[in-house]
Amino acid sequence: MIRTGGVLASLAMLCLAGASLPARALSIDDLSEKDTSSGLKAALGESVEKAVAQLGAKDGFLSNPKVTIPLPKALEKADKAMRRLGMGGKADELKVTMNHAAEAAVTEATPVLKAALKKMTLEDAKGILTGGDDSATVYFRKAAGDDLLARFKPVVMRATAKLKLARVYDQYAGKAAALGLLDAKDANLDDYVTAKTLDGLFVVMADEERAIRKDPLGQASSLIRKVFGAH
Repeated sequence: MIRTGGVLASLAMLCLAGASLPARALSIDDLSEKDTSSGLKAALGESVEKAVAQLGAKDGFLSNPKVTIPLPKALEKADKAMRRLGMGGKADELKVTMNHAAEAAVTEATPVLKAALKKMTLEDAKGILTGGDDSATVYFRKAAGDDLLARFKPVVMRATAKLKLARVYDQYAGKAAALGLLDAKDANLDDYVTAKTLDGLFVVMADEERAIRKDPLGQASSLIRKVFGAH
């Protein structure tokens, strides 16, 4: 179960709730560039670390049904048939090793996301503060999505090799193909796991962001309170 009480969501909601506002509510335009940038980056930086730590922990993907990586769609029908033939163990092993590969890859996300924070402009920050309930996540996907994929894939490839995932996949897919259930060339497993790893990271970040906007915990620093309390 994802803990949705992360820093980003709770802090962002201060904007909507108007917590601890002065007599005259601040406008986003009243904030200095330094305050806006520093406050938002502090919140997002901590949120990034928590999301990566959660997914990079043992069974970080497997224990969360929202981000658990399933078998590729090309293998779903084959999976059912293989189980009827008593070969379900291979499918289970494949799923576990894919998700462990994602755990290893997602730990590479922090420096990439922190680099995206450093590039954030004042207009980007204001757009996040006044945008939708997943506006920070949308920013990260746009600013860092391609870099994350490039960073994740080599790690996925190393992890799948270490976990003997390629051998398991070849064995499983080979038997399915021999039964006429699957063309083993239909999917590139490393690309699939890499993309699902990225999706899972953004799912966690978006859930955290939405939940904190809806349920502010009031634990912000004075600077972050000032930034997220502006309209």
